Amino acid sequence: MRDAPLSRRDLLRLTGLLGTSASLPVPLAEAAQARPSSPPDVYRSIGVRPLINARGTFTIISGSLMLPEVRAAMDAAARQYVHLDELAEAVGARLATLTGAEWGLVTSGCSAGLTHATAACVAGGNPDLYVRMPNLSGFAKDEVIIPKHSRNVYDAAVRVVGVRVIEVNSVAELEAALGPRTAAIYVLAGQSADQSVLNLKTIAQVANPKGVPILVDAAAEILTIPNVQLQNGAALVAYSGGKCLRGPQTAGLLLGRKDLIRGAWIHSAPHHGPGRAMKVGKEEAMGMLAAVEMWVKRDHDGEWKRWMAWLDHISRRMSTINGVTTNVTQPGGLSNRTPSLRVWWDPQRFGFSGETVVRTLFETEPRISLTAGRRPGPPVETGVGITPYMMSPGDETIVADRLHALLASRTLRDPVVEHAAAAVDLSGRWNVRITYASGSSTHVLHLTQRGNDVGGTHQGDFVARDLAGTINGSDVRLRSAYGGQTGDSLSFAFTGKVSGDRMEGTLDMGEYLNAAWTATRG
Repeated sequence: MRDAPLSRRDLLRLTGLLGTSASLPVPLAEAAQARPSSPPDVYRSIGVRPLINARGTFTIISGSLMLPEVRAAMDAAARQYVHLDELAEAVGARLATLTGAEWGLVTSGCSAGLTHATAACVAGGNPDLYVRMPNLSGFAKDEVIIPKHSRNVYDAAVRVVGVRVIEVNSVAELEAALGPRTAAIYVLAGQSADQSVLNLKTIAQVANPKGVPILVDAAAEILTIPNVQLQNGAALVAYSGGKCLRGPQTAGLLLGRKDLIRGAWIHSAPHHGPGRAMKVGKEEAMGMLAAVEMWVKRDHDGEWKRWMAWLDHISRRMSTINGVTTNVTQPGGLSNRTPSLRVWWDPQRFGFSGETVVRTLFETEPRISLTAGRRPGPPVETGVGITPYMMSPGDETIVADRLHALLASRTLRDPVVEHAAAAVDLSGRWNVRITYASGSSTHVLHLTQRGNDVGGTHQGDFVARDLAGTINGSDVRLRSAYGGQTGDSLSFAFTGKVSGDRMEGTLDMGEYLNAAWTATRG
């Protein structure tokens, strides 16, 4: 857990579209945070447990809750037929009026917006080129420049078009990389980019005179009007629809140059070609437009005051527990603009860590999703983070009561790790067979061992990465990871037992779920 707001991709709301919206009896600020009116057992009826989101707009915990006005717009849109090309033109024009951009497009999430935008920069609106993607052989433009600070797991949405990525780390490298084959420059919005020598304004000073469009990934940012990214020189900027805008989870927003936005529409469904898979229905289009309509009308200051009041309530409850301290962190930059509360304690004194509290609250009822963290000492403290961004009225009381009960009772205990002499020396080569949910592959571990500590290298299907872990008795724990540098991120955690020249157990691959593994000495 860091003092900056929680990571990527994470605030806020259509009254003008529906005749009944202006007369809604619920005040705007309250409507923006109201719970949905759908049956509370809709998920439990199929065995899925809902949760209280005190963590933020993470897609894995379903992002945000749609605004009542968004749900109303989608319901109204579902009751009639329209021609989608005509709808895209009308929505594009309305988004331009609302945001001040030349044009707008509703996409199937921010990621799809990045893909369609890249395709438009590569092929314009030429269908002869479009239908050949991602085979760019013979294309005049097939390169995208990405500053090193902007390499991330989401730039896969750019690479999927088939472009060759040129990574740069200085103004001189940028100038050298720009050429006739450059289709676009991709920038991930955030403080790393803003504080870099290759910030957006600097990139624009070099690229814009050469006619190279800049595409900004602002998925987790608040929507600024007039748009700060476009003002700073970007040609295109993409947002998530299901984060701060609180539109449909499957929608995104692309704003910018009219010719490129209209080209991006050509590269998306219902038109055939590789973008056909990224479909936006009339319901999502009108729901996303409703979210932007609400964004310009919402009481953002009132929302902030409400969030702070919730955090103050939780903090006051925690202050009654001896040994617990709290502090509120404020966001920097435009991404994930929400205050967060940090709750700290000494794990040696209490007997349990923030990780144990987070796991307990997630596994019990009512189910609550928080983040865990550590703060350097002395003494080193553990704790949890509470983000009110996507909480609903009343959640603050539930979170405060549950967290207070756990910390005050001090009945939790961290899992005990038994330390025993290693049953086997793991040093050497091990051939690993991994069985995934579908298919299998063979990896290689080159291990070294000193006492209970294990190190070495994990050779995957294509990439080798460092590995570290432990062996206690016959229990083996090994972990390897790589990520960020090339726009990819993988983490492998091997847990299992060793017997002689054989190991086996479970492999945790994070977002890619679990697999089974067996290993034999090579």
